[in-house]
Amino acid sequence: MGVEEKSRASGDSPRDAILPTVNPEVEKAQPPKSAIHPAFYVSIWIAMSSSVILFNKWILSAKGFDFPVVLTTYHLVFSTIMTQILARYTTLLDGRKTVKMTGKVYLRAIVPIGFFFSLSLICGNLTYLYLSVSFIQMLKATTPVAVLLSGWALGVSQINMRVFLNVSVIVVGVIIASYGELEFVWLGVILQIAGVAFEALRLTMVQRLLSSAEFKMDPLVSLYYFAPICALMNGVVALFWEVPRLTMADVDRVGLFYFFLNGLCAFGLNVSVVFLIGKTSSLVLTLCGVLKDVLLVVASMVIYGSQVTLTQFFGYSIALGGMVYYKLGAETIKSYAGEAGRQWADFGNRRPVLRRISIILLSIFVVFALLGGFAPDYAAGIDPTEYLNEAKSKIGMSA
Repeated sequence: MGVEEKSRASGDSPRDAILPTVNPEVEKAQPPKSAIHPAFYVSIWIAMSSSVILFNKWILSAKGFDFPVVLTTYHLVFSTIMTQILARYTTLLDGRKTVKMTGKVYLRAIVPIGFFFSLSLICGNLTYLYLSVSFIQMLKATTPVAVLLSGWALGVSQINMRVFLNVSVIVVGVIIASYGELEFVWLGVILQIAGVAFEALRLTMVQRLLSSAEFKMDPLVSLYYFAPICALMNGVVALFWEVPRLTMADVDRVGLFYFFLNGLCAFGLNVSVVFLIGKTSSLVLTLCGVLKDVLLVVASMVIYGSQVTLTQFFGYSIALGGMVYYKLGAETIKSYAGEAGRQWADFGNRRPVLRRISIILLSIFVVFALLGGFAPDYAAGIDPTEYLNEAKSKIGMSA
């Protein structure tokens, strides 16, 4: 038997016959790459999420629309109408066709989740009446801790004390940030903590529901099922709590156009989440969430003049660091930090001038934040006229 026959008998043939480097059929089957960069979806989501929070704060606080439950009900009614329209005339909600939803499942699964969803929305909007946007974002950093505890309570995850110690860093950071809050209102803090707890229970129940393959739903499909029942629950609360004292003067003070824009913005946030999940990874989602929270704190300082103390800045930094560590893990952080360092060094080699400008701008921002945003707390009680009058008397001028 020749060498060639032996190779064939042993099953070995030329490599290009078994492992081709190019498969024309596979290449043809691959869909064309999207022309839109994922950064576009990230930017839209951050903009929409921040806009909803700042918009709600503006309506409830700046415009004096003291009806947070009515506003929440309006958002849910708006979302119900929009999801019904999208389901009828677009393909964005075609995912609902794979969900085996029955009346029994709806009552046993969707209604309880909608109940906690309604409570979280009500408490969340009530908080805007008492606390600043920046402090609210700091308190929201405890959400991973609440989700972990609720998962243990409902038996969705196993108790792990090591994980609990990791997330305890978040709690320590939030406690430090709360200690440094200048406008601390206990009622607002209790409402926000209750909202976080209800949201954690909702997320855990959704996780348990989605553990079955037949109930896989994206955020928009979830909204399609949850919005109607949540709107009904919120509407009942609003009917007895806020509607009796609501007048057209309250509505006119905000304006119908701004109400429509607010509802559209809130619904647009849910749509942007669908595209963001489809175009990015879990790492990007985590880091985008942290970036969004930081930008909201800065926006609250700039737009509403919220004062953030150095103590809060220090505590919030600890909380954010703990949250990133909990969600990503030490090894992932190390690998991405190393990659970021290499990219930054490469950027410096390619664009040295632009790198220097970036460092200068970042330094200016940090100095401005420290001296402008964080400093007023230690100078708030000083009356300069006392010192001026004393100086005038020493030089012989009349006070």
